[in-house]
This record gives sequence, C-alpha cells and structure tokens, in this order.
Amino acid sequence: MLEILLDEMRGSFTNVPPAVAAARLTAALVLGGLIGIERERRGKPAGLRTHMLISVAAALFIIVSQQLGSLPFGSDGEIRIDPLRLIEAVTAGVAFLAAGIIFTSGGQVRNITTGASMWLSGAVGLACGSGQIPLAFMASVITVAIVGLVGAAERRMSKGDPEED
Repeated sequence: MLEILLDEMRGSFTNVPPAVAAARLTAALVLGGLIGIERERRGKPAGLRTHMLISVAAALFIIVSQQLGSLPFGSDGEIRIDPLRLIEAVTAGVAFLAAGIIFTSGGQVRNITTGASMWLSGAVGLACGSGQIPLAFMASVITVAIVGLVGAAERRMSKGDPEED
C-alpha cells in the first residue's frame, strides 16, 4: 500500500506530473492575481484573494479532470470523458459567485465589472490548468488593460464618479 501511495506521489499514475501541475497552478495564481489586484486597488468586494482563488480552483478542476482520465474506470468503450462538462460546471459556479456581488442600489447596477473579471479569472484558471499558459497570460493582460486603462478613461469621461465600476 505504501508503495502505491509513493508511486502516485511521484506521478507514475498521472497524466500531469506534479511539477507540471505545480507550474500550472502557480501560473493560475499569478495571472488571477494580476486581474484581482486592480479590483483590490479600487476597493471592490472581490479583489486579489478572490480572483486568485477562483483562478487556482479552475486550474485545479482541469488538472483533476486530466488525472481522472488516466484512471482505470473500465474498458475503453465505457470511459466517458467530456472536458466541456467540466468547463460548463466551472463557469456556472463562478458565474454564481459573480452574480452574488452584483447588486442594484438607487436604480444603478454595481460591481458588474468585478463580476465579469471574476468570471474571466475562472477562464484564465481553466486555460492554465489545461496547459495553455501563454493564452491565459494574453487574456490576463487584455483584462487588466480593460479594467485598468479603459476603466480610468471611463471615469475621466464621467467626471470621476468614484462609485462607478
């Protein structure tokens, strides 16, 4: 039994070696943090930690799905692995969290950009978990540019209303 556990920890039964999984999770952490730091700086309800956790969780779900695909669940004809179902589950879960921070106050919708950035952090995590780190990096840079630079331009055009998202 101990030998089996040691083999699993060494990665002999896995599709994703531990070092690769660690790199993917770390990339998700950093890139989710890039998105979250702007929200944190603006004092939004979902900031740095939330975005990091969403991104890492999404990456972990993809890595786990890849690991599950390598386990012996029966004959080849019986195994059904559908990564789209996992992606749908992650996006639905993150959308649920994001919807929880969006609210209406005084007839105005608040925190919708933060909700969208949370959803995007989930997508970044999914990309990292599947090994698409360059794609996740590009999406993160674009997101930071949108919420940071475009957001600043919008605030200037609206006379700097600090409550706008």
